Amino acid sequence: MIPAPAPTVTQVVVDQPVAAADGLREAVASKSGTGGEVVDTLDKLALQIGATRVSIWDLLVVLIVIGAVIAGAWFVSRMSRRLLGRLTRLDLAQELLAEKLISLFVWIVAILIGIDVLGIDLTALAVFSGAFGLAIGFGLQKTFGNLIAGIILLLDKSIKPGDVIAIADQSGQSTFGQIRRIGIRAVSLTTRDQKEYLIPNENLMVNQVENWSYSSKNVRIQVPVGVSYNSDVGRAEELMLEAARSARRVLQVPPPTVWMDSYGDSSVNFVIHCWIQDPEEGVGNVRSEVLKKLWWLFKENGIEIPFPQRDLNLRDSEAFRALIEALRQDSQSDS
Repeated sequence: MIPAPAPTVTQVVVDQPVAAADGLREAVASKSGTGGEVVDTLDKLALQIGATRVSIWDLLVVLIVIGAVIAGAWFVSRMSRRLLGRLTRLDLAQELLAEKLISLFVWIVAILIGIDVLGIDLTALAVFSGAFGLAIGFGLQKTFGNLIAGIILLLDKSIKPGDVIAIADQSGQSTFGQIRRIGIRAVSLTTRDQKEYLIPNENLMVNQVENWSYSSKNVRIQVPVGVSYNSDVGRAEELMLEAARSARRVLQVPPPTVWMDSYGDSSVNFVIHCWIQDPEEGVGNVRSEVLKKLWWLFKENGIEIPFPQRDLNLRDSEAFRALIEALRQDSQSDS
């Protein structure tokens, strides 16, 4: 007789996506019986997806490890920034660049350590990896573009914290402000009105930027002034220079200058040019200080500040004579 073949036993292999959960469960069970029972209960509450089994205990371990990794990376990044500021003599832009590169490195290492600690089987996520990677690529395209743009800005030092740049607001009017910080996504710009603009780093890379303090913080201010045609022009120029020199923030080198700009309808127009080295403190207040001082100097020295005037010339004609005669007769009849 031919013996009947033995029945084939098929073994079902269940994948455990979080390998660290098994080791932690065994460690808890060996230390405490009650703790082991709680862990076993959480492990029994599981969801089976094909050959992959995910339990509440697995999710709890993942959350604990993620929290520990985030806290550790944040602590290391903060300590590295403090040590960098104490141990190096870099300028502000170089220090900020070093901080960003160190933070980026720390977070990459932290993510890799978290994956290694959890023992996650990444092949279990192979079904979703393609679509997930494509979605991340499109969704974070601008974010990575702004990150790289911020690093490039710090490398070439074209824009750095403390610089004063001019921008156009939503209404199209030009305004200026000081750069407070360069973040991962955007540059923080604060104006004199304490309005804070968040400008994407990429915009500053591809658009024209007017940087008032790129190579030098000296900025020239123009103050237009008009005097009467009957005034002493030479004396007026001397008073304009005196008013500019008396302003607290105006530099003596380079010295203020006065240019005659044009012959206007009612005045001879001049422009006072003066220099400051702290544009972040504003330019309108300097212009106001010069004009206030000049007002009293003009009054003391008899220099007239004109107002709009017009000369009216009437041509002689028959109609004009008739109008004059009618007005004369009307005035005589009233008297």
